[in-house]
Amino acid sequence: MHVTLDSIRAAAARIEGRIIRTPLLMSKTLSDIIGAEVWVKFENFQFTAAFKERGALNKLLLLTEAERRNGVIAMSAGNHAQGVAYHASRLNIPATIVMPLGTPFTKVEHTRKHGARVVLHGDNLSEATTFAYQLKDREGLTFVHPYDDADVISGQGTIGIEMLEDAPQLETLVVPIGGGGLIGGIAVAARAMKNDIEVVGVQTRMFPSMHAELAGKEPGPLCGGQTIAEGIAVKQAGRLGFEIAKELVRDVLIVDEDDLEQAITLFCNVEKTVAEGAGAAGLAALLAHPQRFSGKKVGIVLCGGNIDSRLLASVLTRALVREKRIVSLRIIGDDRPGLLAVVSKVIGDLGGNILEVAHNRLALDVPAKGAEFDILMETRDSRHTQEIIDALVAAGYPPRTI
Repeated sequence: MHVTLDSIRAAAARIEGRIIRTPLLMSKTLSDIIGAEVWVKFENFQFTAAFKERGALNKLLLLTEAERRNGVIAMSAGNHAQGVAYHASRLNIPATIVMPLGTPFTKVEHTRKHGARVVLHGDNLSEATTFAYQLKDREGLTFVHPYDDADVISGQGTIGIEMLEDAPQLETLVVPIGGGGLIGGIAVAARAMKNDIEVVGVQTRMFPSMHAELAGKEPGPLCGGQTIAEGIAVKQAGRLGFEIAKELVRDVLIVDEDDLEQAITLFCNVEKTVAEGAGAAGLAALLAHPQRFSGKKVGIVLCGGNIDSRLLASVLTRALVREKRIVSLRIIGDDRPGLLAVVSKVIGDLGGNILEVAHNRLALDVPAKGAEFDILMETRDSRHTQEIIDALVAAGYPPRTI
């Protein structure tokens, strides 16, 4: 095995003081929700808001002087790009990052601001990767792979050392899986330090690549779709990570998009911290499979917090809809002056807050002398919503939710 506890300890000494030793904290509220003792490793506290800095920095520090002078190249549309760019700049190493043409502008700009040369090429990660290797050979650069590299994996494994040093009582570690570098490093470190600890992976239902491959299936045809956890949307794990997982990972759990959204919301509302979809996957696994972790001491890795602000706003708003704290009601009544005022008074008297009103007189399923209102309102909770609905029914304007 190319990654060992010794290589991870060496990485820890190498990067010490250059990255943040992030906190590992027990969450009482999350523990109560899950029915387990839940500890969270806040890797979103890194400067670039993701764990990727650890592996990237370890790789860069191991370069020869000639390799440093010539520069490095990486392919990434997200956190790895920023980790390589940031630490390469600090070490005065020229860095080139190849990103697909459709990479969001903010990610491109963040990478450029760290001092890297950004090359946009290809319609997807596969095409960008092929071009990155061509550019590497043409310009004599050193490739810094996001996960299929022993030095990178050793850097990520420093998280496992820190978790068991800070909470040696942990019985289970739950780790998101994309390319397998993070879980590979953590599994090697954790199982060497505490042989009976179990390491559990997490993937999304849209990209169950490691889950499928460990079951002897071809992963590619099973993967695809617009997942909120794009950071772990990998069609095939790296070979090093896969070989480690075969030996050291207990199993890989699958989570749905709803689970990821709920986890992001809980991190925001309970822990007052921001998690991207991939970063919330560990908590999503606990929410989707609570019986699997009941009564155990569980450590999860919040591995990244780089989520688009509009997407975060959408996730939090959708949570309010699920909880029936934002609800849309359709009311059909007589088309007469004052009808909307009557309905608004019923809602207002009970403390509901009307956000939007749409008034439709032309719907063919409404009587010619009738009117249709769609009212979007905000309430305290589902019970409060039902109280308002009951009051509208009693007032002669029975609504239906839409």
